[in-house]
Amino acid sequence: MYYLPETLVLTSADSGSSECPIVYRAQNEGGAVLSGGSQLNLSWSAWRDGIFQAQTPPGLQIDQLFIDGQNQRMARYPNYDASKKAEPYQGFAADAFSKQRAANWADPAGGYIHAMHRAGWGGYHYLITGKDADGDVTYEGGWQNNRKMGMHKDHRMVENIFEELDAPGEWFHNAKTSTLYYKPNPGTDLSKVKVEVVRLRHLIEFQGAEKAPVRFITLQGFAVRHAARTFMDCKEQLLRSDWAIYRGGAFMLTGTEDVSILDCEFDQVGGNAVFVNNYNRRVLVKGCHIHDTGASGVCFVGDPDAVRDPLFEYGQKNDLATIDRTPGPKTNNYPAQSAVEDCLIHGIGRVERQPAGVQIEMASEITVRDCSVYDTARAGVNIGDGAWGGHLIERCDVFDTVLETHDHGSFNSWGRDRYWRSDHLTASQKAVDADPNLPFLDAMKTTVIRDSRWRCDHGWDIDLDDGSSNYDIYNNLMLNKGLKLREGFRRHAWNNVMPIGTLHPHVWFQRSRDQVHSNIMAERYHTARMNEPYTEGTLVDRNLFDSQDRGILEHSAKLGWDENSVLAEPMYVDPAKGDFRVKEGSPALKLGFKNFSMDQFGVKKPALKAIAKTPEIPSLEASATPGTRRSGPPVGASPLKMVWLGATLKDLKGEEFSAFGVSKEAGGMALVDVPSASAAEKAGLQVGDLIQGIGRAPVSNVEQLFRVVARNNSDSVKLKVVRNQKPMEISAVPESTVVIETADRPDRFRELPVPAALGQQVVANRNTNNDPLSTLTDGKLARGFGPVFSNRVFNGAYKLDLGSVKPVTAVTSWSFNQGGTRAAQKLTIYGSDAEQDPGWDMSKFTPLGTIHTGPNDSPFLAASLRAVNETTLGNFRWIVWRVSPVSDLGGGENTAFQELAVSGQ
Repeated sequence: MYYLPETLVLTSADSGSSECPIVYRAQNEGGAVLSGGSQLNLSWSAWRDGIFQAQTPPGLQIDQLFIDGQNQRMARYPNYDASKKAEPYQGFAADAFSKQRAANWADPAGGYIHAMHRAGWGGYHYLITGKDADGDVTYEGGWQNNRKMGMHKDHRMVENIFEELDAPGEWFHNAKTSTLYYKPNPGTDLSKVKVEVVRLRHLIEFQGAEKAPVRFITLQGFAVRHAARTFMDCKEQLLRSDWAIYRGGAFMLTGTEDVSILDCEFDQVGGNAVFVNNYNRRVLVKGCHIHDTGASGVCFVGDPDAVRDPLFEYGQKNDLATIDRTPGPKTNNYPAQSAVEDCLIHGIGRVERQPAGVQIEMASEITVRDCSVYDTARAGVNIGDGAWGGHLIERCDVFDTVLETHDHGSFNSWGRDRYWRSDHLTASQKAVDADPNLPFLDAMKTTVIRDSRWRCDHGWDIDLDDGSSNYDIYNNLMLNKGLKLREGFRRHAWNNVMPIGTLHPHVWFQRSRDQVHSNIMAERYHTARMNEPYTEGTLVDRNLFDSQDRGILEHSAKLGWDENSVLAEPMYVDPAKGDFRVKEGSPALKLGFKNFSMDQFGVKKPALKAIAKTPEIPSLEASATPGTRRSGPPVGASPLKMVWLGATLKDLKGEEFSAFGVSKEAGGMALVDVPSASAAEKAGLQVGDLIQGIGRAPVSNVEQLFRVVARNNSDSVKLKVVRNQKPMEISAVPESTVVIETADRPDRFRELPVPAALGQQVVANRNTNNDPLSTLTDGKLARGFGPVFSNRVFNGAYKLDLGSVKPVTAVTSWSFNQGGTRAAQKLTIYGSDAEQDPGWDMSKFTPLGTIHTGPNDSPFLAASLRAVNETTLGNFRWIVWRVSPVSDLGGGENTAFQELAVSGQ
């Protein structure tokens, strides 16, 4: 046991040579322990409530406390719960540092607040400085995340608070009185335990430079313990990624060549285990066991001054007409030609929530090979930018990741390089169309991901996020969601197996040169903000889908893809045991798929392989979407078109939150169509905008929006909008409004009374049940179904002929609460001024607006779309009520409409 009195520093004067390398080696692997801490000899006495106390040496500062080699927990609220593995901090509370909670704290100064990012993109940390005169907690910090959007309202935890010392394994050190308080686990004999505390941040530093490197040194076989936490100094912004970073680790390498770290165990270090900083060449980390780190496992991070036109905040933009167009770096001050091989890496991010098993940033030609990476708060392997590519990830096993954060993958990358702007679909697209080489000025060399197994249950298996370009992805087994490709250029993905997942294309560029072919998938593509064909310079075809869902190829056809793809059983060899090779005769082979080895994933070193975990293999049948493996989608399951301000809106679902850069909790409605001269266009709204609020009311989905609209009587509304992930406020003048009224009897409607019988004929596009269609215009409300569409009919529609083109001021519908669910109304109203019946093709009609009342308890409900300020909705002869199910019961129950009416001038 070597308690280092200070950091051991190796300089160029300590170098070896290629002929005579220098090796510092433990005589017995793992038998020599390097410690950045100290052992304390304490005399314990009982205090109260199962808590013991002991005097410590004067002036002692304690960052971490180890009892018999195990890191204990600072007194915290809420208490740690190991069963909450995938919850932030394994226990969180909205009132973690509330005024009411803090009222019980005599002096919280020196405590810490840990809080997740508002959108789940990592976390923040704060040092508590005390309480103000009103009793509110005061603190400083919050610089640990590059997307500074504030802390999550619920996901919060505090530690190092004396009054919160109440759980076994917790401790608190009062430095003023030199007293350590500790509540041991039951059965612990404190007179016999080994007590250690932490002092040093870095145990070993290599301090060299490009012109005077530290060369040919190997550290081999050591156990490394007791490195201090560094989360409050995690301040440096990285290139427009979500990350900030602290440049340091238990082993810190700056300016080295041919340095190796072999067969070492990094055991519960408080920050990064190994940090490869700026100029380094041919660093090798091999055969190491890295576990339970406060931050990342191995980091390769270069110098921002080596990057041409670097930017740091997400919203910053380069002028693409004036950027430096010289390919590659300005200097050599970055890691390159280095590797992490045959390592077991797990328990990553025990303190910080923006970590990775292996982090690569501003580096070139980094290899991650034969590694098992799992149990990570965020990514397994993260590449923060395209500068400068050439990385190789192969034969890895990465799973159980993104446990506490959001919107990420087991593999994650960004490519917010000099060509990329947050308004990428306009500015970047135009610039790359003019100069197709632009994305490859930084992403010079192709990064390869191959022969690996990935599983992420809280994100995507492989996630190529904003701008990621120049990737080859092949021979990968992705065990959960599959492959996400957000906007970028030249991503080639082939010969991958996604037994329960699929491709997730998000906001692609046109002419991207992306190719996705000869893969095996299970579901239709999960697109986000993809509303047109992507065929010029793009290939997505010759894929096999393990499904009989006809909608898969219909969906692909809208994007111009998969003309030669098939729906068929792939004929896996032994999927229950994780062997997803295909048998001879598989239709996948005819599409160009080639079998690859299914027993090559993860760490190979026998001692590490013996203790390494492997991912759970999913059950194909249990994971299948109901009906997709053996039958098609429900009858007419097309979504209802939602219209407000003349624009078409849609709720965000699944990974669309990622595409818009917002949290699932905040949600929002995306504008997918903004017609010319509509109220939305007049207000300055654009396709791709996201509405998150009306006035002071937050709106996270379409139902909430229309409830707020129905309560709004003002001539204009102020909208909270997110555009290119930037919040703004826009004023709009609605041309229509929605009025909703309920009643317990048909004669109790005051604002929306039932009109007299019209004598006009209503027709429907599908058969209806129960009452005849004529009852919809008989001037009567009944306690029954009315002429209702069957359950699971998703595009039912009623049409009324006014006899001639007339000005229409209001369109109203009345319904009955049959079964306690069917009074709710969810419909979009259309009009046409055609002389002849235009049929049921809604593209021939003008959408007038949507009504979405949400659930209702009253017996009767009326909802009316009305023009404002004594104007009209337009001049029409034909009015259509296009409806959608309002209940999940029975697969989708439709509204029990009783009466339909149209009012005019």
